[in-house]
Amino acid sequence: MSRIEVNGRSYRLPTRPSVVVCVDGCEPDYIAQAVAAGQMPWMKRVLARGSAVIADCVMPSFTNPNNLSIVTGASPAVHGICGNYLYDTESGVEVMMNDPKWLRAPTLLAAAADAGCKVAVVTAKDKLRKLLGHRLRGVCFSAEKADQATLAEHGIEGVLELVGLPVPSVYSAELSEFVFAAGVKLMRKRAPDLMYLSTTDYVQHKHAPGSTEANAFYRMMDHYFAELEDAGCAIVITADHGMNAKTRLDASPNVIYLQDVLDDWLGKARARVILPITDPYVVHHGALGSYATVYLPADLTATDLAARIAALRGIELVLARADAARLFALPEDRIGDLVVIAERSVVIGGAAAKHDLSGLDAPLRSHGGLAEQPVPLVMNRRFEGLDVNRRWRNFDAFDWLLNHAG
Repeated sequence: MSRIEVNGRSYRLPTRPSVVVCVDGCEPDYIAQAVAAGQMPWMKRVLARGSAVIADCVMPSFTNPNNLSIVTGASPAVHGICGNYLYDTESGVEVMMNDPKWLRAPTLLAAAADAGCKVAVVTAKDKLRKLLGHRLRGVCFSAEKADQATLAEHGIEGVLELVGLPVPSVYSAELSEFVFAAGVKLMRKRAPDLMYLSTTDYVQHKHAPGSTEANAFYRMMDHYFAELEDAGCAIVITADHGMNAKTRLDASPNVIYLQDVLDDWLGKARARVILPITDPYVVHHGALGSYATVYLPADLTATDLAARIAALRGIELVLARADAARLFALPEDRIGDLVVIAERSVVIGGAAAKHDLSGLDAPLRSHGGLAEQPVPLVMNRRFEGLDVNRRWRNFDAFDWLLNHAG
């Protein structure tokens, strides 16, 4: 077998070590600023001799939907993961979307392993591990819980001894560095045919492009990219979403607390605001992103409320369920009656009393909206005949890597 078919797309099986890297929160300007400052010499060479475009991530521009789009090569309408967090209408409970039961499509990673490839996955946070590793016969572990990896569940043991680093804090740049260090060690010691590395956006939530801290983070990554290339790897680098400042002039968070607004308009708790950015790691963003969905009571239609919400200062777009599903290729049964998207510098909250912002020790930076869709798509090989005018997506990463790495 030389090719596999996954979710309607055809891929060549790798003939050399092949790696896709998802740099969480990588607004393209992070790379531009680091390259300009001389902090990414490897990347500068690749941009000159390889292939690169600005692509779009899927909406909402959050971690889970985009990582799953990248590894399935498909939109959320196909794979079903439409946020980090979901209102389960059947049970009436708000839940995390980190269980594989929510996944509606196979991953390219599992398909490649079934076709005989050695596959390895390293993700920063454990929330993604079970989704990325669904039905995968290979190595799949998180940096967050690397010390708990077992042969039976993760396809590997002794990760800390292999990597030579301690388990890092989940709120640190070191969590992402562990991912890269593990990737390099796996490539040199186990020589996987296909590898997927996914980082955390802790640094991007706290530091703007061109800052000392951001440049240091991208210098670290550049070093590991060079090591992977030295090991003979074809590499594609993309991101799950971008990142922007979400602040007022006084540097306070620029928030529309939509649940409070709707409670004031309609009465207490008649409408339900869901914030799909929510995950177990909210210290650096306070569960505030630029995308929300709204569930309405039976006696209200979407059109009754959409125009009123759209008139709020800071709101960019309000769509009824069917329109949002069609425009953004979302699973219609897993989003609210309305999808609400804020402008570039604005985030949407639920009720103000339910957001703990005490952990914000820097001006708020976040994502979720249309402004965070642009992401890099870079390959250290030449894509012959690359159409730079086409709308490329981050979920074209494996197509680039396996079908076009000249």
